[in-house]
Amino acid sequence: MSLPSQQTNTRQQWDIFCVVVDNYGDIGVTWRLAKQLAAEYSIEVNLWIDDLNSFSHILARLNPELARQQFDGVNIFHWKAENLTHFSIGNVLIEAFACEIPSQIIESIVKLKQLTPSKVPIWLNLEYLSAEDWVEGCHGLPSFQACGLQKFFYLPGFTSKTGGLICEKNLFVERDAWQADHTNKMRLFQQLGLTGIKPEHQVISVFSYETPALLSLITYWQTCKSNIHVLIPKGKSLNSITSLLPCEIADLIVGQQISLGNVTLHVLPMTDQQGYDRLLWSCDFNIVRGEDSFLRAQWAAKPFIWHIYPQEDDYHLIKLQAFMQIYCDNLAPDLAKNWCELNLAFNQGNQITVANHWQRLDFTNLSFAQHVKKWPITAINDADLASRLVQFVKNS
Repeated sequence: MSLPSQQTNTRQQWDIFCVVVDNYGDIGVTWRLAKQLAAEYSIEVNLWIDDLNSFSHILARLNPELARQQFDGVNIFHWKAENLTHFSIGNVLIEAFACEIPSQIIESIVKLKQLTPSKVPIWLNLEYLSAEDWVEGCHGLPSFQACGLQKFFYLPGFTSKTGGLICEKNLFVERDAWQADHTNKMRLFQQLGLTGIKPEHQVISVFSYETPALLSLITYWQTCKSNIHVLIPKGKSLNSITSLLPCEIADLIVGQQISLGNVTLHVLPMTDQQGYDRLLWSCDFNIVRGEDSFLRAQWAAKPFIWHIYPQEDDYHLIKLQAFMQIYCDNLAPDLAKNWCELNLAFNQGNQITVANHWQRLDFTNLSFAQHVKKWPITAINDADLASRLVQFVKNS
């Protein structure tokens, strides 16, 4: 296959390739990054996705049958062999999460290097987010490929020596304005078809993997005196609480409510990314998973549990410990201990201890409330991922 030559306009063109592995996590990160690069840096972004059906769950306007379409200033391509005829060599190539750029594209760039070396695009491998110490030493390292091209490893992270964290320029301002008026959250709940929620009720969102710890928490919440609303989309979280459901998961309908005494389960509809951000801003507590929702829960400035993706030999717990260490750096020792134990118990699926740790942690504690509000500013470290990425490309 012969590919078109390099684009000739002066506007930068970046191509981001993404293989959808876990339904929403990978595409969630790349979609946010693509939108931000287009909106804040006027970059022409081409987003190549292999699974448009999964993508359409967080971008309802997307037509999974189309080879090419545009939303929010981003060109979206269905990544399959016959559609690569649309590809033209731009300024930057990004492999998201170690997916492999098609060989015919690499071959075309190798030919371009032979003719015009100065026109060869910057090739980056955007890795998963981690708080581990080794990230600083590996971020930005070049890797010479067998084809003769050079690829850089770009590693997101929480320190100034890493690739940073995805965060739109005005996000915190928008969040603060939203949270300053409680009618915003009540209006959102109404729009989502969630009835029976009053301003004084406790609202908890759940977007987790399967774990018996979730069943244990809900069982404990049933013993509490307060009214608690648990918001759960159809998906993996519900697999953990089938004993509480009145029917098969497939038979549940969006907006359905399941009354468990003082606890009400609400079946959430899928929402776009802005809607999900607002949902996190509106809840008192968020249980999240993966990478995208994990980071957005931090930006929500609300207490949360991170259900990290399970890995062999419990390596995911090492990643969890690394994050908990930096997250709790400026937190009072007793609060830090209780929050860490709660997250660890949830990730270990410990039904016995998770409820005890929940009971011990006072989420209304002023110091904890101040911490979750201050943490996003600390974590950004003066520059978000998109800003650092643009600067990295410029320096390269």
